[in-house]
Amino acid sequence: MSTLTTPPNGCSPRDDAAQLHKALKGLRSDTAKIVNILAHRDSEQRDLIQQAYETSFSEPLYKRISTDLHGHRALKLWLHDALTRDAIIIRKALTSSPVVDYQAVNEIICSRTPSQIRRFKDAYLSTYHSNLDEDLDKQLSGDHKKLLVAYITIQRYEGPELDEALVQQDAQQLYKSADKKIGTDEKTLIRIFSERSSTHLAAVSSAYKASFGTPLEKALKQQASGLFLRCLLIILRCAINPSMYFAKILRKAIKGMGTGDTRLIRVIVTRTEIDMQYIKEAYLTKYGKPLSVAVRSDTSGHYRDFLLQLLGSDY
Repeated sequence: MSTLTTPPNGCSPRDDAAQLHKALKGLRSDTAKIVNILAHRDSEQRDLIQQAYETSFSEPLYKRISTDLHGHRALKLWLHDALTRDAIIIRKALTSSPVVDYQAVNEIICSRTPSQIRRFKDAYLSTYHSNLDEDLDKQLSGDHKKLLVAYITIQRYEGPELDEALVQQDAQQLYKSADKKIGTDEKTLIRIFSERSSTHLAAVSSAYKASFGTPLEKALKQQASGLFLRCLLIILRCAINPSMYFAKILRKAIKGMGTGDTRLIRVIVTRTEIDMQYIKEAYLTKYGKPLSVAVRSDTSGHYRDFLLQLLGSDY
């Protein structure tokens, strides 16, 4: 469920474009006005505004904002549609220097549905003229690479139906894969986690606990490690409760010494039009205070205002 508050139906993309142009003129941009307009326009409206802006002023709005509003990463990311945005995040993460931003790569790929993955792979190809699976193959290694390449390549079922016999079979296979006498069976982990639906994996998690008395997540931590384990856990957590997964990620981004701005921006901007209301509810349940209160206390200026407007009301 989205938290985005959009303007009345009478809002004109041409008028918005004119107001944005006026706000971007002069020595100092009216950042508050720019934020107030764009933070309350959905993906389709933002696209129409950008078309109107370029038609009227012979310049892409994204280019003008990038030039005039230095460092406003959240706003620039927001201008893109969801699929292009995911493609941009992954591309930047894969090409970051001096090392790949594995956190961003893992989070985007492992938390997306099969249909979202198919579509942002197309966006990646059209934007960068490169296949995502080939780029993952070049930049990653080991079981981490094998899992992610399989995860974006294999077509998975997205519906709610379950095969209970297969659920029990997979739970047994996962238990056997951790046999200390023969070592962890990574191929089994990759196969199950890349081929099964989220509904199925959530059921496997319940069956595993019921059959063996140990949470599947705990068992995975005893079997795998490093980047491979991180991907397995994201897939499992998003299968069981994606809202709680993102609530915990936001908590990690906010707490401690300094705010993890990159991750905070990534989650809020990419989830606002999908399920941010559920994430806010999960955050409140888990941590006892509204997400907006935590964001307000750890950010400042127009950056804070923009994120808070995306988050919307607490009620």
